[in-house]
Amino acid sequence: MKVFKRMLTLLFISFSALSIAQPIEGTLNWYNQEGQGMYTEKAYNYLKKKKSQTVIVGVIDSGVDIEHEDLKGQIWVNEDEIPNNGIDDDNNGYIDDVHGWNFLGNAKGEHVNDARLEKTRILAQLKDKYDGIDPNSIAQDEEYKLYLQVKEEVAADRAQFEQYMDMIDQLPKEAQDYIRSQMDYNLNVDFDDRSLIGDDPDDFTDTNYGNNDVEGPDALHGTHVSGIIGALRGNGLGGDGVAENVKIMSLRAVPNGDEFDKDIALAVRYAVDNGAMVINMSFGKAYSPHQKEVYEAFKYADSKGVLLIHAAGNDAKDIDVEPNYPTSMYSFQTEPLDHFVTIGASTKNKGEEMVASFSNYGVKGVDVFAPGFEIYNTIPQSKYRNLQGTSMAAPMVAGAAAMLKSYFPELSMKEIKEVLYSTSVRYPKVDGFAEKSVTGGVINIYNAAKACKKLAKKK
Repeated sequence: MKVFKRMLTLLFISFSALSIAQPIEGTLNWYNQEGQGMYTEKAYNYLKKKKSQTVIVGVIDSGVDIEHEDLKGQIWVNEDEIPNNGIDDDNNGYIDDVHGWNFLGNAKGEHVNDARLEKTRILAQLKDKYDGIDPNSIAQDEEYKLYLQVKEEVAADRAQFEQYMDMIDQLPKEAQDYIRSQMDYNLNVDFDDRSLIGDDPDDFTDTNYGNNDVEGPDALHGTHVSGIIGALRGNGLGGDGVAENVKIMSLRAVPNGDEFDKDIALAVRYAVDNGAMVINMSFGKAYSPHQKEVYEAFKYADSKGVLLIHAAGNDAKDIDVEPNYPTSMYSFQTEPLDHFVTIGASTKNKGEEMVASFSNYGVKGVDVFAPGFEIYNTIPQSKYRNLQGTSMAAPMVAGAAAMLKSYFPELSMKEIKEVLYSTSVRYPKVDGFAEKSVTGGVINIYNAAKACKKLAKKK
């Protein structure tokens, strides 16, 4: 029953939100407004006499439509790289990386779009070793326990989706595509989701792969996330971005399925090495085989003062009990990272409906909430759509952090993070909300801007 409920939640997130082609009247930019929004417009009004500096935001996602009409002038350009000359001009290890890098492709320009879930990949790796083995001879082996666990989960998930297959023709087109994708790719042990790229996904020193096509075949998710961060403000197109003076660096590393740990680790390092001060990570999964390597990349970003913003996930679960990777605190960590933030999704509703029904939560694992419900913004081909999820809440905070850094460059990203925490709006009358996150609050950029101004004066 628990798995079934989660699947219904996933289906809701995957196609119900996608089917909303236009925003409900009066809610186009609710997330930037007062009330349940982040008071973004009030913050800009407060800072209108102050100049800002450009801040680079790395977006690790499915790809970005860098030619979108509402992202013109908002895309990062690597000035040290000569476009399309087949040479690594800046000697950073990536040829013609003018706008970022695609870690889900090869030198021929081919792409991986569909991928297995991590539990499916783990099952594929272990099944030959453990299928048919006498359980009594190996019952205490941790790897064997993992094998049994993922085998059960994959089988249960496939069984549930097979029930949907019986009525698939009655479902919306987006739902049909989602279900078939689960059966054919995400939960298909035999699906090959890596050989096209040509690297060893378990070897983090094997970095010579990918290409410079930062959009890829399906950039819907990444384009929407990028629009939330930095879509042109006040032009009457779609929704306004949170940050005005920003450049989006596209790092394609999230397929239709679970991301590979290696791609995420390398994408983080790329963003840090190429000037990003904020990195948005609107992805997550239940298993992470290379936790230490991912953590080392986060630690590297942490040492460079780069803020990592991660979506909490859409399973409506307590991630203090059931982790969602990547995480702010791995089991082997001895101390927390100073620059890692996990974001839950809030809605435009008041009271107990303020927390999005799909959002993960955790008094230790989720730091703060931000709008992630019915968010109208950019999708490929200069179009717009409502989407929802913690994937939309994370870029709200990435945009907020970038916006504050642009106006207060003398403040560190750690200081800005702490200001965003301390100035978030609490709701003591909403039952249980204080126990949903570390801060018990929702981001308020106006409050944060005032606090940043005071802090900057002290410097």
